[in-house]
Amino acid sequence: MSAQHSVDPIDPVVVGRITAVHGVKGWVRIHSFTEPGGNIFDYQPWWLKIAGHWQKLKVTDKRSTAKGLMVHLAEIDDRDQARAYCQRDIYVAKAQLPALADGQYYWHQLEGMLVVTSQGIRLGYVDSLMETGANDVLVVKGDDQSLDQEERLIPYIDQFVLNVDLGAGKIEVDWDPAF
Repeated sequence: MSAQHSVDPIDPVVVGRITAVHGVKGWVRIHSFTEPGGNIFDYQPWWLKIAGHWQKLKVTDKRSTAKGLMVHLAEIDDRDQARAYCQRDIYVAKAQLPALADGQYYWHQLEGMLVVTSQGIRLGYVDSLMETGANDVLVVKGDDQSLDQEERLIPYIDQFVLNVDLGAGKIEVDWDPAF
């Protein structure tokens, strides 16, 4: 792999994923986790973690097409070289992300937070979030101190998410523990 080796990114955050090769000249398709998707191009440099080491990537060209987002990476000029980067997360330094308005949060801020019901029942921790098209969903996994070990999918909407306290690392939800 010919990506540049450099110092590690400071406080890396996942903003997308390289998914597949495109064509024979080293282009790759990407799935952006930014909103809107094309915002991923605003964050440079990109970093990949390969075999436990950080590698800095330089995007030399980009395209937004009906089939999705595609990029060409520096020094990657054929399909086989590009394939080595597929199915890897794209990271940027957290400091590159813009500040959000009050009451808005990045997914990485919510991951790992404790989730409790308004009655104080511990449901577990936010393992991840997912997009459904209609709204985002908290994937909450129970732990050894939770009501049970179940995984719960809680829509991330005001009806169910009552309070997010970043300082305390806790999200309060209006959710029936039986679900």
